[in-house]
Amino acid sequence: MQVTDRARLLERKVYFRAEDCDVADLAALCAVGTDKADWPLAAAVEKDVLIYDCPALLPRIVDPALARQLAAEWAEALANGPGVIVLSGAEPDHAMLDAASDLFRGLIDRQNRDGTGGGDHFAKPGANDRIWNSLEKHCLADPANFARYYANPFLALVSRAWLGPFYQMTAQLNVVNPGGAAQSPHRDYHLGFQTAAAVAAYPAHVHRFSPMLTLQGAIAHVDAPIEAGPTLLLPHSQKYAPGYLATSQPGFRAYFDAHAVQLPLRKGDMLFFSPALFHAAGSNRTADVKRMVNLFQVSSAYGRAMEAIDRTAMCKALYPVLLAAQAEGSMTAAQIANAIAACAEGYSFPTNLDRDPPLGGLAPKSQAALLAEALAARWAPDALNAALDAQAAKRLP
Repeated sequence: MQVTDRARLLERKVYFRAEDCDVADLAALCAVGTDKADWPLAAAVEKDVLIYDCPALLPRIVDPALARQLAAEWAEALANGPGVIVLSGAEPDHAMLDAASDLFRGLIDRQNRDGTGGGDHFAKPGANDRIWNSLEKHCLADPANFARYYANPFLALVSRAWLGPFYQMTAQLNVVNPGGAAQSPHRDYHLGFQTAAAVAAYPAHVHRFSPMLTLQGAIAHVDAPIEAGPTLLLPHSQKYAPGYLATSQPGFRAYFDAHAVQLPLRKGDMLFFSPALFHAAGSNRTADVKRMVNLFQVSSAYGRAMEAIDRTAMCKALYPVLLAAQAEGSMTAAQIANAIAACAEGYSFPTNLDRDPPLGGLAPKSQAALLAEALAARWAPDALNAALDAQAAKRLP
């Protein structure tokens, strides 16, 4: 075999290409189905989704051995099973949920009066009411209610099952209003919040480990019948490795539209799925149901760097050097880009999505993108410094 042929084969192995995505491969994975016999602690299988009876499990999970068995079953289900589980009756304290709902409605009313909030990664602005960082806002507004809300044993157990200990909780409240249209099918954070061109730059092993860094979930604050638009799900689709490149392709969207399933949720039910599962919020076809769910996004403790670094200060120091190098031609464009990558924050998250929402795209502008923009337009250093400070202020809690 020629060296160049070997090199091409390795490249095809290490990098997924959008043109190689084949709907038939996804269909073969999804056709496997879900056999109840493989999941001994599940109460039922509905539309290939595993259903767990939480009131029946609650007195049993005080036994550490049983809790570990349940956690193992959930981890396997999310990775190699259908990729989605429903925890029926996970939160029985409806009075506590109603109090939280009232608090959230008050926050939404305030946002609407102030003209703040909104923005959605995968739906048109205005289709939903959204509270970014509902976790912090909930805690500061009513810490007693927050304590009871997040004391839920099933939320903790499924988070540990997928991510291990020391996980980080975040949450965003979403209300799909009557008449609200469905989201486009997608995968979730991290790779799911980037463009197809950006996703293609990551090697295949990153496509495989990205879903292991977060867990997606939700708790229903109201009863959500099918016509209210509960989440559309494509069981087993998380196993399709190049799926982050496929969700925007017409053929895959058509397959999703034809095969996605929905399950009605009752107040207090929880839903959890792999970030790599193809999914989308459904259309609310009711006249009067405001489908309120709190979306949990739980992150691995290991998704962080070892050292705390003041990258804003570094950018301010480096920019005049790069500006001069660009003017003199002493550094190539590629060399300048490499220096920016080592200095600036290249990722848009975490940020304060109230002040820095993903309007006009899937993610806000990164610090590295701002630095590149300044160089392209040859901003004066003072202008960049002001822009960096403004950007940093947006990202503060």
